[in-house]
Amino acid sequence: MDQANPFETPRTYSLHRAEYLVGLAVTTGLIIAHFGEIRWLPAIALFLYIDLIGYIPGAIAFKRAGGRPIHKAYYVLYNTMHSLITQGAVAALWCWLVKPEWALLVLPFHLFGDRGLFGNFMKSFALPFEPVRQPGYLRLLDDLGIAHPKPAGHAMDPVPVGHVPAPRVRQERQEHQERQEAVR
Repeated sequence: MDQANPFETPRTYSLHRAEYLVGLAVTTGLIIAHFGEIRWLPAIALFLYIDLIGYIPGAIAFKRAGGRPIHKAYYVLYNTMHSLITQGAVAALWCWLVKPEWALLVLPFHLFGDRGLFGNFMKSFALPFEPVRQPGYLRLLDDLGIAHPKPAGHAMDPVPVGHVPAPRVRQERQEHQERQEAVR
C-alpha cells in the first residue's frame, strides 16, 4: 500500500494482479503472432524449469512436513526462480550463448501468468510456503472495515502451518485457539 505499510488489501491485491494480466495478454499476443517462429522444445523446457526448480520441491516439502516448518532454501529457490530479474538474466544469457528467439517469451508468460492468474508473488519466510489465511491479516482487515477474501486454493481454511512464527505470534495464536475452544 505504501512504504510504511507494505501490505495489500484485497482491492489493491486485485489491481496488482491486473497489471500482470496485461503483461500476460501482451506476451500471449506475441506468442500467437510468432507461433510458427517459436522453437517449441526450448520453449517448453524454459517454461517448465522455473517450477521444476522453484516451486515443486517446496510444494512437496510443505506437503510432507505435515505442519512442521520447511527449510528456508525452498523459499529462496521459489523467489529466485520466480523473479523477473532472474528470468531477465536467463533471457540475456540465452541471447548471448544461444541466440535471441521467440521461445524466450515463455519466461515472462510464465511469471505474468503466475502473478496475474493465480496471485502468486514472492514468498515470505514469515508465512507458510502454500497460501493459508493468517489470523493477524484477517484481524487487520477487520480493523480496516474490509471484508475477508475467500480462502486461497483450499476447500476449507486450514490452520496456518509450515513456518516458525515469532514468539509473540505464537502466543497470540495460542490465545486465539484457547478463545476458540472456550467458545465451543
